[in-house]
Amino acid sequence: MTRLLADGVRLRLRTRGDAAALARAYVRNREHLAPWDPAREPSWFTEQAQRQDTLTRLRAAEAGDGLPLVLVSGTGAEEEVVGVVNVSGTIRGSFQSANLGYWVDAGLAGRGLMTEAVRATCELSRDHLRLHRLQAGTLLHNAASQRVLTRCGFTPIGVAERYLRIAGRWQDHRLFQRILTDED
Repeated sequence: MTRLLADGVRLRLRTRGDAAALARAYVRNREHLAPWDPAREPSWFTEQAQRQDTLTRLRAAEAGDGLPLVLVSGTGAEEEVVGVVNVSGTIRGSFQSANLGYWVDAGLAGRGLMTEAVRATCELSRDHLRLHRLQAGTLLHNAASQRVLTRCGFTPIGVAERYLRIAGRWQDHRLFQRILTDED
């Protein structure tokens, strides 16, 4: 399930062994992510919290209800997490839909890596999770994330007022969707 992206970065399924690298990535990107993320307790930035989050997401993936991915650079002991892509909140039945969330390391932003990662995640969501649709939300002023989604075939579906509690306050989000299958 590993996909090679630009600059030698790989997109792969998160593993139990990624907790320390995830914690380092969150610490390194704390200021970069703060305007776009929920307010985080200091414990979020620890290996223990990342281990628990990883286990929760891997259990969902094993049940066919999610896809926790990481962007990594380097190899072996030198491997470093430089981004995250999560497919979560899967609803089955007649909906076959899930939510998409992502971030990339501040030092790699603007290079097209997330566009490649989201495209690959759409394919994996269709082929492995058998999803019909992915939805993503961005803060209204997050033009970079909106460009990623548009480049990846997502279309805007509206604005959700006070949708998520981001950076300590309820904020409006522009919602996007991508239909992954041609079936009727």
